Amino acid sequence: MKALLLREIKSFFGSPIGYLVLIIFLLINGLFLWVFEGEFNILNSGFADMSPFFTLAPWILIFLIPATTMKSFSDELKSGTIELLFTKPLSITEIVLGKFLGAFVLILIAILPTIIYVIVIKDYTYLDNTMDLGSTLGSYFGLCFLIATYTAIGIFTSTLSENQIVAFILAVCLCFLFYYGIDAIGGLSNTLQQALNYLSLQTHYTSINRGVIDTRDIIYFTSITILFLSATAYKLKTLKS
Repeated sequence: MKALLLREIKSFFGSPIGYLVLIIFLLINGLFLWVFEGEFNILNSGFADMSPFFTLAPWILIFLIPATTMKSFSDELKSGTIELLFTKPLSITEIVLGKFLGAFVLILIAILPTIIYVIVIKDYTYLDNTMDLGSTLGSYFGLCFLIATYTAIGIFTSTLSENQIVAFILAVCLCFLFYYGIDAIGGLSNTLQQALNYLSLQTHYTSINRGVIDTRDIIYFTSITILFLSATAYKLKTLKS
């Protein structure tokens, strides 16, 4: 599995995709957080915190992560190398985890430079407007869970079609549905609102962003991630047989 993980990371940075992910993510965040006027501009917010970044990041990642994962298995299916992958001394679970961890690590590398934002905000604030580092750390923790879930969804959709664009669109739709769609549908019905809100990624992500690490939120993110990774493994088993 380790060899597959390293192969995935090398393949990302051996092509323009890995660098595009890094550049696009940092460029879009940088423009909205520091240049463009609006609700996400940290300089205009008047508060020494990273909440605009943690509000914006999930929406950017809804498109960026599917763009990263769309070739994970779609490319293997199209080129026929999926059969070669099955002949390697790896279980289906190890193959899925190798692909998943490769994409997950890439996205973590993409968000790592945003720590510079924390340093800048912390160093350039007044004494009466100090930054809550504990809350910021908790928000990064929540973002990592969200990235894992998005990545699992993207890995799953890449097994559904040989066409990378189809895999990308399916992943974007599913990520949008779980992050915002379910919550929006819940708002239309008072009867189903509580149940649907619990199934929403946004509800649990926002909960962690408040700085309170609730085991229910961790269990939710872990469960959804495992669900889609299990679905990926099941799909691969049907392809292998």
